[in-house]
Amino acid sequence: MTSFPLESNSENLFNNIIASAMDAIITVDSSQTIVLFNASAEKMFGYSADEVLGKPLEYLLPDRYRATHHRHIKNFGDTHVTKRRMNDLGNVFGLRKSGEEFPLEASISQVEDKGERFFTVILREITERLKTEAVLREQAELLNHARDAIIVVTLNDKIHFWNKSAERIFGFSEKEAIGQSAIQLLYAEESAKYTGAKEIALTLGQCQDEITLSGQNKEKISLEIRWTTVRYDDEKVRGFLVICTDITEKKKFEAQLLRSQRLESIGVLAGGIAHDLNNILSPIMMSLALLQAKHLDEDSQNLFNTLLTMTERGGDMVKQILTFARGVEGEKINLSPRILIKEIVKILRETFPQNISIKQELDEDLDNVSGDITQLHQVLMNIAVNARDAMPDGGTLTFIAQNVILDDHYARMNVDAKAGEFVMIQLIDSGHGIPEEILHKIFDPFFTTKEKGKGTGLGLSTSVSIIRGHNGFINVYSEIGKGTRFSIYLPALKENSHYDSSTEFQLPHGKGETVLIIDDEPAILDVTKQTLEAFGYQVLTASDGAEGVGLFAERRGEIQLVLTDMMMPVMSGAATIRAIHKIDKDAKIIASSGLENGNEKEAMELGAKLFLRKPYTAKMLLESLRDILKN
Repeated sequence: MTSFPLESNSENLFNNIIASAMDAIITVDSSQTIVLFNASAEKMFGYSADEVLGKPLEYLLPDRYRATHHRHIKNFGDTHVTKRRMNDLGNVFGLRKSGEEFPLEASISQVEDKGERFFTVILREITERLKTEAVLREQAELLNHARDAIIVVTLNDKIHFWNKSAERIFGFSEKEAIGQSAIQLLYAEESAKYTGAKEIALTLGQCQDEITLSGQNKEKISLEIRWTTVRYDDEKVRGFLVICTDITEKKKFEAQLLRSQRLESIGVLAGGIAHDLNNILSPIMMSLALLQAKHLDEDSQNLFNTLLTMTERGGDMVKQILTFARGVEGEKINLSPRILIKEIVKILRETFPQNISIKQELDEDLDNVSGDITQLHQVLMNIAVNARDAMPDGGTLTFIAQNVILDDHYARMNVDAKAGEFVMIQLIDSGHGIPEEILHKIFDPFFTTKEKGKGTGLGLSTSVSIIRGHNGFINVYSEIGKGTRFSIYLPALKENSHYDSSTEFQLPHGKGETVLIIDDEPAILDVTKQTLEAFGYQVLTASDGAEGVGLFAERRGEIQLVLTDMMMPVMSGAATIRAIHKIDKDAKIIASSGLENGNEKEAMELGAKLFLRKPYTAKMLLESLRDILKN
């Protein structure tokens, strides 16, 4: 290694410093001839100092970079700048003695000594760093496919990493989120909980929390947030890994179960109260009859008639409470749903306002069911009367009855459902619909939206109790302005049931086709994905229309069919169909919704190949896919 002309002591110190440096240090003169080559440079390039001293610097550069590098140093020499990062001008690569190229991080400085200019380049190999960065980029890309929001937060509460699901859940893009306050973005509506969660994580290394915030469509969403500290080799906490899971649907499911348990508890309590009330009302009614026989004057008779009327009304309410509490009472017989519905339709046509049209669509070969005809009559009348009240300006009430086979796929999409053969009776009205915020309350006892004195709030809760007593279940689906559909499922009465869960293996299989499912209900996404994958399909999922359109645009060459919900936040099903057809006018799309009213017509007019009504069985889904994909 050569050195600059310095005093002897200074020269020894200088040489020792250069020789011990961990970075490669190379100095060239104004003609770019190498005049200094330290030990780290020898190790990096594979040359000894004697082999390169006096040679041009380009000797250590790949051919394609030599001219550019020579020009950069010449231009640098013409400036008055003393130092610069060379990487700012583009990639820097070195050439080892073995012929191997490798990436470098470089800086350059210039000094003048006795009228001569020297340039010193300090080099650091970054091969391993680039590999690490590449791995991190790959890992980050994988994290972008996770359904959970994955976020890295620094100790000073700044967002450092923000994946695609975080964008979807919180509504901020990666560019908008990076560097921003985690308190404001993650805990915007519950900022007081942030400090507590952070302190627990710092103390215990992890923390689990739940928060509620307003989503992009202003609806409340529930999040489970798991904190984990991020530590390096020195064991010091450098930040936090924060994973957020959308548990809104899970909360709804838990609420359904809690309501179910509450109904059972209320039923037991109501049964006991009703029994005691009966014991009180019975002697009152008998005493009134005796008093009425003794006091025959008109005023007394009027008073006794009023008291008897009110007491009988109380007795009727007690009977209704007992029906809710105990379910079906009385003997069940083999009965025809066709006859039952026809009788009710006749009554309704005679009693309902003329501006309400009553229709019926009943299968000819409808199975019989085992039930109490009086109780089932009560159920259908309760729902029909509610439908009438939902159509004050008139409309249509349609009764549909058909035999259905429900499979495990369907049962998993409905908390009360079970697999098997059923008779499905639907009452569909074209009324104003039920607001989402009260839809989950309509089966609660004593809940009513009617004016005081016009409803007890026991009609639907009693209906649920009756149907459960028949080993059946009820579903309700409603959209504001489009009406409501009640679906009643009663076990079909057959001596030899044809239902066999093993028959699902006889259903049509796919041939590896890729299907994109777009739906804002996580439960439907998961069970539909599992079903399709079990039957030979490749599946991509998106939780809203915007995400679905983006995924279709990115992977349109792979996707053979799209299954999209019609009612979604962010981007509706109709807008999603339009956007996908703008990307590919020949895209095959199946639309899905809980109500046909308006949705089916709109979807088909927009170019959907088929409309699939929710909830659907695996058979309906797989046969629909087979029919569309074969054309």
